[in-house]
Amino acid sequence: MPRYAHITGWGHALPEHVLTNKDLENMVDTSDEWIVTRTGIRERRIAAPDQTTASLAADAATEALKVAGVKPTDVDLIIVATSSPEHIFPATAAIVQDMLGATHAGAFDLSAACTGFIFALNMAAQAIRTGSIDTAVVIGAETLSRIVNWQDRNTCILFGDGAGAFVLQGSEEPGGVMHAVMHADGSGADVLSIPAGGSKIPTSADTVAHGLHYVHMEGRPVFRFATRVMAEATREVLAKANLTPDDVDLIIPHQANIRILEVAARNLKLPMERFMVNLDRYGNTSTASIPIATVEAVAQGRLRRGDKVVLVGFGGGLTYGALLAEWTGPFPDHPEVNPERYRLWARVRSTGLRLKRKVLAHTSREENLGG
Repeated sequence: MPRYAHITGWGHALPEHVLTNKDLENMVDTSDEWIVTRTGIRERRIAAPDQTTASLAADAATEALKVAGVKPTDVDLIIVATSSPEHIFPATAAIVQDMLGATHAGAFDLSAACTGFIFALNMAAQAIRTGSIDTAVVIGAETLSRIVNWQDRNTCILFGDGAGAFVLQGSEEPGGVMHAVMHADGSGADVLSIPAGGSKIPTSADTVAHGLHYVHMEGRPVFRFATRVMAEATREVLAKANLTPDDVDLIIPHQANIRILEVAARNLKLPMERFMVNLDRYGNTSTASIPIATVEAVAQGRLRRGDKVVLVGFGGGLTYGALLAEWTGPFPDHPEVNPERYRLWARVRSTGLRLKRKVLAHTSREENLGG
């Protein structure tokens, strides 16, 4: 019997602090009108000092597990797509695995910039279809505020923090993830990047002084690329299912820029009402933007069981891709999970990890001082 990978749970985590365009007017040479006209963004969320990519990811995953009715110990695989990981290594996903108490799960990070969530979702779905795993948690999580130059008005106005997560489960019931396409054009790698901090340009006092650890972007080539590939990838993934854009109930795009989305809609000959848009409130949250938008689409009743939905995005690399799914929702035979229990579980795991880090840091300082 064929196996299918269904999206049975979803959740998001958003920092409480809101940074508005008016706030930015006091930080850089910009204005609310300038930002809204060029991007469609009005505000974004900024992580608190005690929030990290891993903690936001764990919170989103906890909510997704609650919706799916799945225990952390039943998870086989965790993939975290991120452009702002906790460390170069270990993987942020491994830290999330410990926070959740998903003791039987493998875990790794996927780096494909803003397209990362689509790539990760496809990887997890393929693993489920082959029968190698039964349950996966796929997360897009970012704390981009930590890697943005707040003196560069061309980039600091764009990005926000947050996380979104899906639970995928295998079943013989048709539906779920149907097709996906993944592409890259490395000739454009230099137009959207963080230049330093890797093996090519190791961290030094000079790289820090020149701001090479911040996001650098050339807006025009990124815009040209995005407006071309968003419609292209959507058509390609639909063609795999012998469908057209008219057959799709909802398109959930990467939330980068309203002008890019408007061009994509025109190229697909679809009204903007068929697109889920929430970038005005969250800005560009990179890998987290698609799952966050999906959670809100479900909450608003715009995405229902049986609907056909396309997730489509682009990002640094340059990368782009799309995924077609038939929306399922939680399996009806799953036992209900106590949400408070899981929130408490994740909080305890997260607090314990932070305390462990503090103890290790204190011990290290004492050793350095001859203690």
